Amino acid sequence: MDALDVARWQFGVTTVYHFLFVPLTIGLSVLVAILQTLWRRTGNERYLKLTKFYGKLFLINFAMGVVTGIVQEFQFGMNWSDYSRFVGDIFGAPLAIEALVAFFLESTFIGLWIFGWDRLPPRLHLASIWAAAIGTNLSAYFILAANSFMQNPVGYRINPDTGRAELTDFLAVLTNKVALITFPHTLAGSFLVAGSLVLTVGLWHVMRHPDSADTSTYRFATRFGAWVVMTSTALVLITGDIQGKIMTQVQPMKMAAAEGLYTTESPASFSVLTIGSLDGSRELFAIKIPYLLSYLGTGDPHGTVHGINDLQAQYASQYGAGSYTPIIPVTYWSFRFMVGFGLAAAAIALLILWAQRKGRTPTSRWLLRAGLILPVLPLLANSFGWIFTEMGRQPWIVFGEMLTRDGVSRSVSLTEVLTSFTAFTLVYATLAVIECKLLIRYARAGVPDVTPTPVTDDTDDTERPLAFAY
Repeated sequence: MDALDVARWQFGVTTVYHFLFVPLTIGLSVLVAILQTLWRRTGNERYLKLTKFYGKLFLINFAMGVVTGIVQEFQFGMNWSDYSRFVGDIFGAPLAIEALVAFFLESTFIGLWIFGWDRLPPRLHLASIWAAAIGTNLSAYFILAANSFMQNPVGYRINPDTGRAELTDFLAVLTNKVALITFPHTLAGSFLVAGSLVLTVGLWHVMRHPDSADTSTYRFATRFGAWVVMTSTALVLITGDIQGKIMTQVQPMKMAAAEGLYTTESPASFSVLTIGSLDGSRELFAIKIPYLLSYLGTGDPHGTVHGINDLQAQYASQYGAGSYTPIIPVTYWSFRFMVGFGLAAAAIALLILWAQRKGRTPTSRWLLRAGLILPVLPLLANSFGWIFTEMGRQPWIVFGEMLTRDGVSRSVSLTEVLTSFTAFTLVYATLAVIECKLLIRYARAGVPDVTPTPVTDDTDDTERPLAFAY
């Protein structure tokens, strides 16, 4: 083990942990805005209750996401200074806009939304949560644009004197075809996570407190969350199909590694199960669906999909001697876990919808147990999706331009990286416990009472409740 190995592990752990909060924040921001909009348009009190209820869960998650995201900046500067030096002119631009525009937008208007209850005009208060939701989604786009440059470098040139990548076309970076499809795919996955949480909490209250005065409110939340899950799953599949075709164009090795395809095939079969050698160099046994991989990769059932061995030979002649093959078992199984967990979440949501048909109250304990694990499934799907995205690009940190081993900080020792890795892991473990306890505590508490508190003296507002204590 050396500093590079620990730096890679630290990046993986901190990034995956941070992304546990991101999709829930992205999805819940919009769902809470929709619920408040329904309340403003209908005046139905149940929408107000759900707005404040899920709004509190959104704020808890948002705060944790901000804290864990800060570490990402520190990590790039400490562990990956050579990478930062090489690509900083390009990578820094979208991240700067994300911080100055998108994050400023979301954080400012979240503050107005929190403290603006009963203080801001109703329309302005509603606009605040929508502005926060837009800012949250814009943040995602600028960050994905930076990441997409690592997958498919565009709009740059290499300065022969400094050896650094320099930005030549910022619009090309923002309109990178990888970013344009990764963004809607990520949003769909985020709504899948948020819808699952809304569904699960509603289902728990419906089944545990069927005679509650707020049962109809929880029933709506359960149906609303279930339909969000089903719609999001359809969008994930559609955008994922497009993303697969673009990935085949710009990163053919990643597609080959995802399928364990060692030799070029035309037409190519989709691998249901492939068992390879321990070193990942050849296929030993496979169960395949004919023509499917060609269609997924090229849109043509008879299209050509290049294999791992052929691409390795091509890259060796193009970039020099060395291995350009990612860890095949990781890419192969992370891709399947991503798809499998996502489809499992959709299946559970469909069962819950069926169990609630025509006003029925679900009674199956197995259904409740399935509902309780439901939010974990899309979180796992998102995490394995990012593991596949980043590990499938290896050994490149910037595809075709910089190897991962060349991006690590040369002046940081193994002891220093190991120390920071251990410290961050312990802090993250503590934050995870706090996050789970807070979410469970407020989810079990149920929707708040939104009955206005009478004020006896119009000139004295000391008895008025704090606007944020909802």
